[in-house]
Amino acid sequence: MIYYAKWRNVMADDFSFEIIEKFGILSEAKSGWTMELATVSWGGRPAKYDIRSWSPDHQKMGKGVTMSKEELVALKKLLGEMAL
Repeated sequence: MIYYAKWRNVMADDFSFEIIEKFGILSEAKSGWTMELATVSWGGRPAKYDIRSWSPDHQKMGKGVTMSKEELVALKKLLGEMAL
């Protein structure tokens, strides 16, 4: 168990992200958390499109979906074809 705890701390230290551009808020919870579309660079890698929930200070995040430009274009096409 001690080994696992140390391993998790090392992983947490290596984890980094940078929100490059915010496109908009899809929804907001009473807690202040928002579901947003943005481009995010994870671990210093090139930014990708990202839909996920963020705490008000953007220091904590929920689960989300990260997509390349091609995947976002395909999603846009699918949404355009749907009868909503």
